Amino acid sequence: MGVMESLLANWTSVLAAFAIVFIISKVNRFVNGLKAVNYLPGPRAPFGPVSLPGLMLPTSWWNPGLFYVWKWRHHYYKAKGSETVGFVSWLSGRPAIITSNLEVAKQVTLGGHKSSWGKPIQEKGGIVLFGMNLVAAEGEVWRKHRRIVGPTFTNDLYQLVWQKTYHTYHEMIEVEGWSKKDTVSVSAVQSLTFKLALLIIGNCGFGFNFHWHEPPTAPDGSMSIQEALSTVTSWNTLDLFFPKWFTKLPVPQFKRYNTAYDKLMDFMRVQVSERRGLVRGGTQLRNDVFTMLVKANEDEESRFRLDDSELIGNVFVLLLAGHETTAHTLGATLGLLAIHEVIQDEVYEEIMSVVGNRAPELSDFAQLEKVTSVFIEALRMFPTAFIVVREAFEDTVLRLPNPLGQEGTTNLPVQKGTQMIVDMIGIQNNPRYFDVNKKFEPRRWWGVSKDSEETFSAFGVGPRACIGRKFATLEAVCFLTCLLRDWKIEPSMKEGETKREWQARVLDARFTITMGVKDVPVRFVRRK
Repeated sequence: MGVMESLLANWTSVLAAFAIVFIISKVNRFVNGLKAVNYLPGPRAPFGPVSLPGLMLPTSWWNPGLFYVWKWRHHYYKAKGSETVGFVSWLSGRPAIITSNLEVAKQVTLGGHKSSWGKPIQEKGGIVLFGMNLVAAEGEVWRKHRRIVGPTFTNDLYQLVWQKTYHTYHEMIEVEGWSKKDTVSVSAVQSLTFKLALLIIGNCGFGFNFHWHEPPTAPDGSMSIQEALSTVTSWNTLDLFFPKWFTKLPVPQFKRYNTAYDKLMDFMRVQVSERRGLVRGGTQLRNDVFTMLVKANEDEESRFRLDDSELIGNVFVLLLAGHETTAHTLGATLGLLAIHEVIQDEVYEEIMSVVGNRAPELSDFAQLEKVTSVFIEALRMFPTAFIVVREAFEDTVLRLPNPLGQEGTTNLPVQKGTQMIVDMIGIQNNPRYFDVNKKFEPRRWWGVSKDSEETFSAFGVGPRACIGRKFATLEAVCFLTCLLRDWKIEPSMKEGETKREWQARVLDARFTITMGVKDVPVRFVRRK
C-alpha cells in the first residue's frame, strides 16, 4: 500500500509540475501577445481568429473566432473606441491586429519591393494548387504575372461576357421551363446564380462551349469538364485548410475531388499546347481569357514568359475568384431586391427606359446605373472577400487615423512576424465611409464613380485589387437587366412568416472560401 501511495504522490507531483509549467507558458504567451499588438483593445480568447479551433467553433462571447467580424460588425469597433483592434489568444493561434479602416488597409496591401508587408506562406497553399499565379505571387514575381495577365482583360473580352450572359439567360429560361409559366418558385436562387457564373467563366474564361442544357456527365459516362470544374471549385477549400495528404483519405468525396483535379490538369496541359500552336500559326483566335493569356505570354520576351504551370495557375485562380464571388453577390442582390419592392420598381423603370424590349447591348452599360448600383450595394453588404491577411516581414510602423471627428494620425509600432487582418466587412460598414450602413441603400451609388477605390473598396484596393471586377460587374448587370425586365422577384415565405422574419432568416452570412448569403428562396412572377 505504501508503494502505491508513493507512486501516486510522485505522479501527482509530476502532473502538478507540468500544470505549473503549462500555465506559466500560457501566461507568458498571452503577455507577449499583448505586446505584439501594442495593447490595442480587442478580443481576448482561447483561440486565434484564423486558428482551426477558432474557425470551426461557433462565434460566442468566449470564442469570437474570425466570424465575429460579421456577427458584431455594427457595434464592436464602436464599443472598443477604435477602428483597429488587437486579437490575443491564450491557448493557440497567433496574435493579430485587425482593422476596419481603409487607410490602414492600404498601408498593408499596396505591396511593392519596398513594402514591409506580404502574404503569409500558409495562406498560399490552396491558391497555388494548380501553379503560381497573380494572386499568390509577391514582388517581382507578381509584376511578371501582372505583365502577362493584365492585357487579357480587353474590350473584346467584355463584349464576349455580355453576349454570353445574354444568351445564357435565355437558355436558362427555355431549359428550366420558365417560358411557359407565369410564376416560378426557386428554393435557393443560388442554384441558378452558381450555374450561370460557372457557364460564363467556362465560356469566357476558358473558351469552353458550355450550355445550360448540357448533362452533368460526359456521353461515355465519365466526368465531363463542366462537372470537373464545378467539383474543383466546390471542394477547393480542402486544399486551403488541410494538408495534401488529408485529401488522399479513402472518402468518396475526396476521391471525386482528386479525379476532377487530375482530369482538369491533364486537359489544361493539352489546351495550353493546342492554343500555343494556334497562336504561333497565326490562326484567328477567340477572345477568352485562356487564349489571350497564352497569346500575351507568346508575345512577351522570353525572360518574362510564364511556364505552363503558371499559365494554368492563373486561369484557375481567375476561375475560383470569378465563379464564387459573382454567384454569391447575385444571390444576395436578388434576395435584397425581393424585399425592397420600391427599389426593384426603380430599377425596372430604368431598364425599360434604357433598353425597352430590345436586346440589351454593352453600350447600354453606362446608362444602367441603378442596375449596377444594386449589385454594388449587395457586394458592400456581403463582401465575398471578407478578409485580407498580411504579415509584417520586418519591424515597421502603421499610421492609424484618429477617431472619426479628430484630425491627425497615431503611430503604431509593429513587430516583425505580426499578423494583420483587414476586415473588409468592417470597412464596408464603417460610419467613416458609409451612412445608414445597416440598410440596403443602392441610391448611395447613383452619380458616383464605382471604379474609384476611395468610394468603393469591396473589390480590394491598390494594384492587388480584383483584376476581374469589370468582368463580374458586366456579367451581373446584363443578367439582372434581362431577368428584372421579364420577372418581378418576391420572397418565398413560410406559412405565417413576415418579410422582416424572412429577411432575418435568409439574408445572413454563410462562410466558405468566400462569404455569401444563406439559401435564398424566391418566387419569380412574370411581368405583364
